Amino acid sequence: MTARLPRIVIAGMAIESSAYAAHRAGHDDFAVLRGSEVLARYPFLAPGTPLGDAAEWIGVFYARSIPGGQVRRDVYDDFRSRIVTGLAEVGNVDAVYLDVHGAMGVEGMDDAEGDLVEAVRAVVGTRPLITAPMDLHGNVSERFARAVDLPTCFRLAPHEDAEDTRERAARTLLEWVDRDERPARAWVRVPILLPGEKTSTRVEPARSLYARLTDVERMPGVTDASIWIGYAWADEPRCHATVIVSGDDPDAITAEAEELARGLWDVRDDFSFVGPPGSLAEGISAGLAHRAAGGERPYLVSDSGDNPGAGGSGDVTWTLHQLLADERLTGAVDDLTVAVASIFDPGAVASLDDAAVGSTVDLQAGARVDDRVSGPVRITGVLVGRYDDPVAGRVVVIGVGALRVIVTERRKAFHAVDDFRAVGIDPLATDIVVTKIGYLEPTLYDVAAGWTLALTPGPVDQDLARLGHHRIARPMFPFDAFDTAPDLTATVLR
Repeated sequence: MTARLPRIVIAGMAIESSAYAAHRAGHDDFAVLRGSEVLARYPFLAPGTPLGDAAEWIGVFYARSIPGGQVRRDVYDDFRSRIVTGLAEVGNVDAVYLDVHGAMGVEGMDDAEGDLVEAVRAVVGTRPLITAPMDLHGNVSERFARAVDLPTCFRLAPHEDAEDTRERAARTLLEWVDRDERPARAWVRVPILLPGEKTSTRVEPARSLYARLTDVERMPGVTDASIWIGYAWADEPRCHATVIVSGDDPDAITAEAEELARGLWDVRDDFSFVGPPGSLAEGISAGLAHRAAGGERPYLVSDSGDNPGAGGSGDVTWTLHQLLADERLTGAVDDLTVAVASIFDPGAVASLDDAAVGSTVDLQAGARVDDRVSGPVRITGVLVGRYDDPVAGRVVVIGVGALRVIVTERRKAFHAVDDFRAVGIDPLATDIVVTKIGYLEPTLYDVAAGWTLALTPGPVDQDLARLGHHRIARPMFPFDAFDTAPDLTATVLR
């Protein structure tokens, strides 16, 4: 007689939301998957694979957006309802694979992921296990940790291990689903809130901290060990670093969680920017000096304050205003090329519908969503190219002296070499690439011949003090001084 395979449903909703972005995420911001489309997101669950054949995997509903502002409440309520309804229609299940980010913000709510997982638990009941693979930039409340049996998160920033983490979550879930006992979690709140550009695992101390996790989870009685460094551009009580160690030995997981938390706290002063920081002007000057010295292309400049990959609105014009006012870039400089990515403005793109490539254009663009830092910018130049992009929609590239300004119909993060090549710009043939990014994602990191992490203003400002957090629990490093070490005692959840 063939043993019954466990029934496991997959659902989720993921976005990273800055509380300081004017952007609001609506239905159009999300890519939505249903049924078999959900399963196709996880190639390691395909039929014929060890994990795929070990359970009956059932896709329900999954919605994902690039980072941005808070989600409109009606959109969250709609997606939450679709998940709950879909789970109810599936009937009895053995486990839930809940794919979330951990830093979703919703208008009028605190702890959106905590609300979502409690809604899931209410419909599936207390018996099924729930796992949640997450971004290490999530903010994990005790409420969320109590409802999720097997939480885990990425161990690399940039997140080159995202697929590995999702597969690890599925594998761990299968290891527990037929057991008579439930995993325990040791949860530790660590009062640290730092931007991702200071906590990249490319450099110390994060590299060594996260490298310890594999050894910890190999210990007897331990199933998983995770460190959430947190998301600094939200403003909720759950905003802080978190350590969770799960397993079947409460004493072992408690000891290891507290040790990891102390290790994180002890190196709090050692975190620094992953790339050379500076002002925008310093970054451009460094790029021009690099070119003058015969350096290879390209020199990268991060417009970090409006990084859509971290929650920026994507149409803050402050940097573009500065670049258009810089005569070194707009004047006659032989063969100098400077790519600028990007701002989105559907009206500005549409205003060029009748303009021929090669013609002179004059338009106002940007700051339609987020005008708190600077207003729309006037761009007068030559229409260099017109493109269609599956994410950005219609795209125009406008030449102003050495500048090649990218204006898109919809929000898009230009975080990869191919993003630029798709709009006619080859970074390897460009002297300076200015893009709305923080730390460099892999393909840009690989080609960068030089780099400045420009500390520009915007919804994901690296200078957290300028943002005005007022709802986080205090004291919190680096906002406050600590005369004594905080309480890092683990709470064991079962």
